[in-house]
Amino acid sequence: MHKYNYFIFGLVLILQSCTISAQSETPSEIESKKYKEFSKAYFASGCFWCVEAIYESVKGVKEVYSGYSGGFTKNPTYASSNTGKTGHAESVMVIYDSSKINFKTLVDIYFGSQNISQVNGQGPDIGSQYRSIIFYKDLEEKRIINNKIEKIKSEGIKVAAEVMQFEKFWFAEEYHQDYKKKNPNNSYIKAISNPRFNRFKNKFPDLIKDK
Repeated sequence: MHKYNYFIFGLVLILQSCTISAQSETPSEIESKKYKEFSKAYFASGCFWCVEAIYESVKGVKEVYSGYSGGFTKNPTYASSNTGKTGHAESVMVIYDSSKINFKTLVDIYFGSQNISQVNGQGPDIGSQYRSIIFYKDLEEKRIINNKIEKIKSEGIKVAAEVMQFEKFWFAEEYHQDYKKKNPNNSYIKAISNPRFNRFKNKFPDLIKDK
């Protein structure tokens, strides 16, 4: 092959590689870069449709994304995580303004918006993919979580949530993002998500964003 042709061939490969790399980011990943100056927290507490809606209603929270965390496989999907074989749980990334709300309050919301004692699920959603996990990124977050758990246990309540060091958040498929908002007439949203959200709202009225 002529040297010039080698050059053109190599250039095409580089351009293709760059294109593939750019396309590997999901719309949610690209959008989340807008919030890089804010803090992030990660929680798993049953169906991410429910948990996303709860945290998005909280003052100081800028955005919430649904995804998968806590597992041992790469690139989990909704279908693969639902088998329970990937180790992942449906999770949310909470992007928040730490000058308006702190991690401790997010932890209070976490435990105050679920059945604390339910193992491997929340409500009718059963399986390891729906288990409760509270993730920490550093020792201070771990201390806050453990203090909260010890307080709950001192009240005679069993805590089912795992405490796990955060490693990776995989964005869920785009149709899962803002699912409750986009699908208000969905039967699951009406029967499960809305009652759970309303229980949370009644418990933490001072934390709800003004409409």
